[in-house]
Amino acid sequence: MKVVLIVDDSTVIRKVAGKIVRELGFETLEAADGRLALDQCEKRMPDAVLLDWNMPVMDGLDFLRQMRKMPGGDAPQVLFCTTENDMNHIQQALEEGANEYIMKPFDSEIIEDKFRQVGLL
Repeated sequence: MKVVLIVDDSTVIRKVAGKIVRELGFETLEAADGRLALDQCEKRMPDAVLLDWNMPVMDGLDFLRQMRKMPGGDAPQVLFCTTENDMNHIQQALEEGANEYIMKPFDSEIIEDKFRQVGLL
């Protein structure tokens, strides 16, 4: 079963996204910030990451840069899932190695569509 790591400092967002992702047939892991997410990746590199931008300790962009340097870190599909909606943020995320960008608020249809676009479904 494919694994999706959900990285967001909001417990509510992690729970909602987790429910949607599990209903799509994935196993989920969670982290409340980028540092904890890197710890998860060291234990088990996920197939995909739903990643918030603004978090304490380590933000999403720093996490992405660090994860991509790890052994196997080039493999996960990374979908930024954030309120940051200006083109500079989106372009920067894609240049740093994100595969897609989801705007909050999201629903199951949006996540399913983006997962299809990046080949997870």
